[in-house]
Amino acid sequence: MKDFKSLGIWQWSHKLTLDIYKLSAAFPAEEKFGLISQIRRSCSSIPTNIAEGCGRNSDADMKRFFTIAMGSASELDYQLLLAKDLSFISNPDYELVFQELTAIKKMLNSFIKKLNLTI
Repeated sequence: MKDFKSLGIWQWSHKLTLDIYKLSAAFPAEEKFGLISQIRRSCSSIPTNIAEGCGRNSDADMKRFFTIAMGSASELDYQLLLAKDLSFISNPDYELVFQELTAIKKMLNSFIKKLNLTI
């Protein structure tokens, strides 16, 4: 079992989740149960699955939850693009969160590769 709060990847993904909550607060009200809900769930799923993976007793379990986190990151990737294309977020805001997300996906990929070697 690892302390998820000490992992840089969890810290980054938690920060991204906070940023996404702030950005999505400005979306149109009619998106409350649509894109706002989806984008917040997919984003918060990243640090949630990292935390759950760290609480497991095997590298195989950890890898499974980090892989789920990667799926959520890919889902968020599309949702951010959709929000930008619908003009719910500005291009500069999109670029900022997209860069954060890309860094997180690279870190997740590295963790998953490392876990593949230990399993």
